[in-house]
Amino acid sequence: MTTEQEKHRKKAISQALLKRFEQDYEFILATKDEDRKKVYALRHEVFLRELHYDMREDKSHHLEQDEYDNSSIHCLIKHRASGLSAGCMRLVIPTPDEDSPLKRLPVEIHGRKHFDHPDIHPRDLPSLQLCEVSRLAIARPFRATHNKERPLPYDGDGYRFSLAEAKTFPLISIGLFLCTYSLVGLTGRRHVFAMMEPRLPRLLALSGFHFTKVSQTIEYHGTRNAYYIDHRKAEQEMHQDLMPLYLHIQKALAPQLDAALPPLAATLLS
Repeated sequence: MTTEQEKHRKKAISQALLKRFEQDYEFILATKDEDRKKVYALRHEVFLRELHYDMREDKSHHLEQDEYDNSSIHCLIKHRASGLSAGCMRLVIPTPDEDSPLKRLPVEIHGRKHFDHPDIHPRDLPSLQLCEVSRLAIARPFRATHNKERPLPYDGDGYRFSLAEAKTFPLISIGLFLCTYSLVGLTGRRHVFAMMEPRLPRLLALSGFHFTKVSQTIEYHGTRNAYYIDHRKAEQEMHQDLMPLYLHIQKALAPQLDAALPPLAATLLS
């Protein structure tokens, strides 16, 4: 097989896997209490029970929530066959109320002393174009690695994933960021901030998403930095192989958006 033939073979496999991911998962904006509880429960499972982060929790219901949840759009990726929550994220939109503490993004609060980029700081950008992606979580069964020595996982109800299903698991993190970029575009935002461990931006760069580090080290649930990406640039630099999945997610989320918007953000878009 020639190098060119091998390249085409790998591309065909990649496209087939992306199509499988599109078919196997549902992309949901958490507009109902039931779906929001699934988001908060997944965050509790990952952040508090597994990673032991010092976060606010509802101990009686095993939910993780904070004050920014009411000014956020929450997205859930659900595995269709099992009904399991595979991953979640939220897009924080600063409130236009000048007297509200939610006027500033979480990254501004936790990283206020650490921003060091000469040209990029949330306070210098139009607030109506600002947002922050946070609380990305992937459920444990979908983070498992599989090989001949390591069997495929079961969930709590006894569902066993097939090998074909397991091959889609590494795409969930990319899927969450495609949900993010879809929501950023649908809400008319441009400037996206995030607090991340250094390995995640490196991983995302492989898919064409090039974040700019804009802060010194921030000790917040581990060692992190504040990062920034321009939504317009992200769309332009996204690997073309991801574009069909991106458009599919955008199409799935668009009809759900109005019901998912925080009240004050909804008035700005109307």
